[in-house]
Amino acid sequence: MKQTLHRLQRLERLRAIARQTAAIEAAEAEAGRAQLAALADRTGRLAADYARAGDATDGAALVQVARFAGSLQGLCRATRADAKRAQAIADQRMTALAEAERRRAAIEDRITAARAQIAVRASKPTLTARKSRIEPWHET
Repeated sequence: MKQTLHRLQRLERLRAIARQTAAIEAAEAEAGRAQLAALADRTGRLAADYARAGDATDGAALVQVARFAGSLQGLCRATRADAKRAQAIADQRMTALAEAERRRAAIEDRITAARAQIAVRASKPTLTARKSRIEPWHET
């Protein structure tokens, strides 16, 4: 039973490492998503500011500002799409983290049960049949 306990403890250490790795990956994915969302917002604000700019002195300047604002809008759409994909990846990583935690907790439960079983076995006295030595009694 102690061998089983040691095996379970090794497995728990492995599952804890897997959980830690999953947590790091989830945090990195979420950070990337947040950066992309912030970039999309900034790009959108820039595009809106340039689209409203009314200080063009002639038609060529107006066309140039409109093209630049249109390019910024295209960048904003692309960045929002990237942020959406990053959100999906972050969700997958969070799901993997939750699964890793469930696996680690299951092993922890098994370790607790194994320790309880060892404690029960250690507390019960082992009753064995005693060999009775009957010496022949003879009247002589």
